[in-house]
Amino acid sequence: MLEGFFKPKAVAVIGASTQPGKLGYAVLANIIESGYKANLYPINPKANEIYGYKAYASVMDVPEVPDLAVIVIPYNYVPNALRECGEKGIKSVVIISAGFRESGVEGVEREREVIEIAKKYDIRVIGPNVLGIIDTFTPINATFAAGTPPQGNIAFMSQSGALQTAILDWSLASKDLGFSKFVSLGNKADISEVDLMAAWADDPESHVILAYIEGVPDGQEFIKVGREVSRKKPILVLKSGATESGSRAVSSHTGSLAGSEQAYDAAFYQAGVLRLDKLDDMFNCARAFANQPLLEGNRVAIVTNAGGPGILATDTLERLKMELARMERETIQKLEEFLPDAASAANPVDVLGDARSDRFSAALELIAADPNVDAIMCIVTPQAMTEIIETANAVGKLSQRVDKPIFGVFMGEERAKAGEDVLASYGVPNYSFPEHAATAFAAMRDYNVARERPDPEYVHFDVDTEVVREVFAAVREEGRVSVGEAESRKVAEAYGLRLPKNKLASTAEEAVEFANDIGYPVVLKIASPAILHKTDVGGVKVNLNGASDVRDAFDLIVYRAQRYVPDARIWGCLVQEMVSMDGIEVLVGMNRDPQFGPLVTFGLGGILVEVLKDVTFRVAPFGRQDAEEMLDEIRAHEMLRGVRGRPPADREAMVEILLKVGQLVTDFPEIVEMDINPLMVYDSGRGAITLDMRLVLHD
Repeated sequence: MLEGFFKPKAVAVIGASTQPGKLGYAVLANIIESGYKANLYPINPKANEIYGYKAYASVMDVPEVPDLAVIVIPYNYVPNALRECGEKGIKSVVIISAGFRESGVEGVEREREVIEIAKKYDIRVIGPNVLGIIDTFTPINATFAAGTPPQGNIAFMSQSGALQTAILDWSLASKDLGFSKFVSLGNKADISEVDLMAAWADDPESHVILAYIEGVPDGQEFIKVGREVSRKKPILVLKSGATESGSRAVSSHTGSLAGSEQAYDAAFYQAGVLRLDKLDDMFNCARAFANQPLLEGNRVAIVTNAGGPGILATDTLERLKMELARMERETIQKLEEFLPDAASAANPVDVLGDARSDRFSAALELIAADPNVDAIMCIVTPQAMTEIIETANAVGKLSQRVDKPIFGVFMGEERAKAGEDVLASYGVPNYSFPEHAATAFAAMRDYNVARERPDPEYVHFDVDTEVVREVFAAVREEGRVSVGEAESRKVAEAYGLRLPKNKLASTAEEAVEFANDIGYPVVLKIASPAILHKTDVGGVKVNLNGASDVRDAFDLIVYRAQRYVPDARIWGCLVQEMVSMDGIEVLVGMNRDPQFGPLVTFGLGGILVEVLKDVTFRVAPFGRQDAEEMLDEIRAHEMLRGVRGRPPADREAMVEILLKVGQLVTDFPEIVEMDINPLMVYDSGRGAITLDMRLVLHD
């Protein structure tokens, strides 16, 4: 897949230049200097020869059909050049040229024309507006960057070409940062991060996939492909642009809580993709995945010649919820036999500042053989007796015999550099500080958990979608987007949600009649499609115990609604059964994200939801395991399990409602916001009841 880009047998450079300093010259020079061995065709109608290669006026004149064309010409000539590529039969094209969508309205039209031409001729396009692409194993460097990165096992894609040039320069000075693929995505007119993830899934030269992205055009496809690829190799993503989800004003609790960052976090988790917050963290973790065996557990052993760094490492591992390995008693006894009296044989193992390489080596060998140790961090500070190179060799040789990840933390600069170089030759990553190594271990742990996570088992409930269609059609006919509570009730009933007895009264006398039928006490709520947050306008009265209470409450509620929202259409009041309030109030909601679609929310409910913001998210559709995990992810999850003698809340009822809501918002993409708040959840076995539900449809 996408072989034409990375293993081309012939390449045409459209816009190859004879003038140093021009992009067309730099791209051609990079291809040649990277060691590309196959046929190369410079395309320039004004030149006979460029860089020692015969030049051609057009790709139509080339004696064979190139696998890859790289376009480096002004934007106004790009469509015709791409059309000629199609007529020639070229199927893979990199458009380095800028001046498209990123440049404004006219650029959008130019990019649309490029897409149409590519589709007509079945051409796959990377770009436009890109740095180019590199494959260090082919090898080919079809970019205008200054240099080619060292060969390694990291496949890296980025929407920012400028960022890539900085990383490339960084890699040239590094001993253990090498790349297999290096791709600039640019405008992603055709090929996106999803295509590259799929293409690199089975690439034996790439052990880990890195991506710097600013947005995902097809969120659901990203989750699907990400889940498939992350089963095979880790995907690390740095996502920039922490902005709110769209510019549309939100009216629900869920809408105010959910933004694009929550959607990305949920989507990455569901896809098995690891999200890193900082660039150095991403590459620190990538170096671990690129050359070390995967971490199979969570238990880390620390060997150090300095107590302070060992404590720092311990603190960081604990904060990251890693475990300090509890070594076998036999291992500790053997360590005590040769370590000095002042040393510590317990984890972290302190071999003391005067330790030479033989002491480090003996300790490392014993620890690596311990079955309770999943990974090792070797911290070396440059003291008078320290043998930097010899110790690094001991760590490196051990790493080649042991199927456990081993990291070096050779601290310092001048003397530590020699050890870092030795470790790099063995494929052992070295970190300047223990915290960086701990972060990489935690990423390996997270990937192991994600990889072992089963695919979601989707549950489908037997529901009445026709009722929901009729409700939404009636709302549309009236030119509304807000669904009233009485209408929302029909939707809830159609999806099997339990509701209190409820009737809509248009007059105070009707309210009394309905209250007598339902039985006291009752609740009255304002019924208006324009009023979603009823308590904000004094539109709710509870615990009404007689006819006079109901009449007075009806008149007061309607008066308040007309006063606070004078233009609102008032249907009357809902007369509702006063249900038991001895449960826990939770929120189940949804906000439709522009990239990923329905983002379902769960958390503590009631009036404090926006203050506490104790919520978690999943992108629908999701399976039972996701729903169960959501219950455990909020800070107050212990309340749901039962505290201080209180029995646990009905877990199965909450899981079922989350799954039903996920099905509802997937079945009906016109729903852009919804809240069930509060959902009153009773003790285990007593179920849950929907006390209030709000729905908003798209414009």
